[in-house]
Amino acid sequence: MNPPIRAISKWQLRTRSLEVGARTLVMGVVNITPDSFSDGGRFLDPDAAIAHALALLEEGADLLDLGAESTRPGSSAASAFGPAVSAEEEQARLLPVLAGILRVRPNTVISVDTYKAATARAALAAGAEIVNDVSGFTWDSEMPRVCAEAGCGVVLMHTRGRPEEWRTQSKLTPNQLLEVVRAGLAESMAAAVAAGVLPQSIVLDPGYGFGKRFEENYALLARQHELLELGRPLMAGVSRKSFLGRTLAPLHGGKDAAVEARETASVAAMVAAIFGGASMVRVHAVQQPVEAARVADAVIAARGRAALEG
Repeated sequence: MNPPIRAISKWQLRTRSLEVGARTLVMGVVNITPDSFSDGGRFLDPDAAIAHALALLEEGADLLDLGAESTRPGSSAASAFGPAVSAEEEQARLLPVLAGILRVRPNTVISVDTYKAATARAALAAGAEIVNDVSGFTWDSEMPRVCAEAGCGVVLMHTRGRPEEWRTQSKLTPNQLLEVVRAGLAESMAAAVAAGVLPQSIVLDPGYGFGKRFEENYALLARQHELLELGRPLMAGVSRKSFLGRTLAPLHGGKDAAVEARETASVAAMVAAIFGGASMVRVHAVQQPVEAARVADAVIAARGRAALEG
């Protein structure tokens, strides 16, 4: 893959800005849930979650993403019957961890992974800088206004349908898939800007695994760079995703590789995403991705120098 030369810009957050594009920013994931696909509730206890978050920072995470409701395939998150976790329960899980991290490391840049406006409002008031909405502002009509009023950074992710629908969705050709993702992200961005969110506060996420079939994720990864045409930095979250486990099945007796056996594949997919123009990556383990991102960044920098030299 011929890595694109990423634009360098400022990502405007609630109280500060981050430079994006000069090097890959690594976002460490902290799941404060009993049923996350990646860590099975290991960090539901607030003290365990805080300790894990601080360890991710020590390993080199640039920022953290706290989530208190699982949106794994097959879950009922934001279904037609309402959210699987109420805003009150989500906040009861999330806010003590947010406060605990900031108490020890007050300058930590924290993103909150939620599609609920009430939770976003509470987290921003408690010190979060970013709202990471897996629905791209489509599951709660109040979310754009909340983020605009706070002046926070936002990550708008593309999701095709809702989690309980993902296993039954029709297949798309690579061209159809790219157009669906591009159009969905453009609509989310337009809704955000119309509500008053600053364009420089927006980062876009293609949404790997969110309503994409196994082979569709690779088609999207191969053409991710085309989404840079939307004019905003890209974040990629491929860590431990099920399509990686399926790819490794021949090496695991014909069965999808277990979550804990996907780390090497996660790093490989992450590097492909960086070479596809991602300025940020969302990961569960941090040390190896940080090291791999530095090498990928060196390749991108070398290509930039070569382009300047003609």
